[in-house]
Amino acid sequence: MGDLTIEAVTTARARREFVDLAYRLNAADPNWVPPLHMEAVELVTPGKNPFFEHADVQFFLARRAGRVVGRISAHIDHLAIAMDPAQGMGPGTGNWGLLEAEDQAIAHALIAQAEAWLRDKGMTRVLAPMSMSVWEEPGQLTKGFDHPPTVMMGHQPERYNDYILALGDYTPAKELLTYELDITKDFPPLIQRIVQSGEKNPRIRIRNVDKSKFDAEARLILDILNDAWSDNWGFVPFTETEIKYAGKKFKPIVHNDLIMVAEYDGEPVAFMMTLPDLNEAIKPMGGKLFPFNFIRLLAWLRKPRVRTMRVPLMGVVKKLQASRLASQLAFMMIEYIRRNAVTRYGASRGEIGWILEDNQGMVAIADAINSHINKQYTIYQKTL
Repeated sequence: MGDLTIEAVTTARARREFVDLAYRLNAADPNWVPPLHMEAVELVTPGKNPFFEHADVQFFLARRAGRVVGRISAHIDHLAIAMDPAQGMGPGTGNWGLLEAEDQAIAHALIAQAEAWLRDKGMTRVLAPMSMSVWEEPGQLTKGFDHPPTVMMGHQPERYNDYILALGDYTPAKELLTYELDITKDFPPLIQRIVQSGEKNPRIRIRNVDKSKFDAEARLILDILNDAWSDNWGFVPFTETEIKYAGKKFKPIVHNDLIMVAEYDGEPVAFMMTLPDLNEAIKPMGGKLFPFNFIRLLAWLRKPRVRTMRVPLMGVVKKLQASRLASQLAFMMIEYIRRNAVTRYGASRGEIGWILEDNQGMVAIADAINSHINKQYTIYQKTL
């Protein structure tokens, strides 16, 4: 280990070093998308990221001869440990994430430090990597290193997965999948018939969201989400602060015709959120908005022209999930958004996910529209 030291991040300067390291270590990776620096800082700053309101978090830096050579976060989400253990989290479960390291020895020293911190806090199990909430960038990329991630998805070097496996005591807990498809092509005839049948049903209404009523629409969608996902592995409910934070963060890339709400007998029962791939716009910026990139970004946000559209969230209320109606509503929303994405935004590619590997309903929908897995993220577990 030589002169390697690991220190807790306790100052604003160390926090900046923590953030900046990712830009240096990933600069040569053509498929890494540098996040906007201000957002990367916000992620790790108490008082700005509402995750800190319900989590204990400690960041660590590794130094060699005074130079920063690695970083990691260790955290305990109190909402997660309050969940039923059958859903993956539960009492005694902590996390580490945001790993960056110049080599395997540094990575192993950082992981050991994070584990020790969790153990000292009474945790008996670790799920990782989790950077930091399950709603942010969970999992280590294990398939799909050859192309950039879409908006809100992570990208880590393949060597980091090798580092985790080399420890010998981390085993896969869950696989998260993303699916891609060519959206310029019509869906198979069976799907078209299902959509057409739904269009003849007077009890079904598929509508765009109304951005002029943004707060109310965001609340509606997140209420459906909290109900639809509440039994899913890894689910952690959104807090009131997080609902407002998510709304503020998403608003610039929300477009009325890319987010649909499905109503049945006048009741909102499902939604599908689609976002133009912001990563296509920010990748060339190197994380910097000024002096001129903010002008380019504002112009892009007003009328994005993109190759890829991503569906990060989709949900049907629990009471309908075992019914044929659930898949019919899903196919109708997917088809309507597909048409809008192609004709109004010039998109040719769609990405759906992440989807839990054992979410049979969503996997079946992905298969039915001729999509295929393009990325896989693995969440590992270990007993402490």
